[in-house]
Amino acid sequence: MHYHAESYGNYNASTVRQNAAVDPLERVVRLASGSAVVIFSLSTCCMCHAVKRLFCGMGVNPTVYELDLDPRGKELERALMRLLGDGSAVPVVFIGGKLVGAMDRVMASHINGTLVPLLKEAGALWL
Repeated sequence: MHYHAESYGNYNASTVRQNAAVDPLERVVRLASGSAVVIFSLSTCCMCHAVKRLFCGMGVNPTVYELDLDPRGKELERALMRLLGDGSAVPVVFIGGKLVGAMDRVMASHINGTLVPLLKEAGALWL
């Protein structure tokens, strides 16, 4: 199977070739494309809780996938680690089907003012 992501910051769900319906990376891509804002999380993770609170506090209603509550969550977590290229798999945020990244990238985007335009472009925020 061949997967292609142009770069970490520009990863888009449409860049992955679909080869097998059960492939964890394909499932991540499909889930990430299903809503304007998607968060892959663990229900017991404090950083995941913080990122969910950030979006809810902004008036955004993200779709959240709790990997520890999914029977195939470990597979998805490994696929997310491959996408991110580092040791931490959660939280991982997609906006408009595009990978934003883990908590550090989300917070950096929030601080530098690029998060709100992304949310507006994806249709997750109107104000």
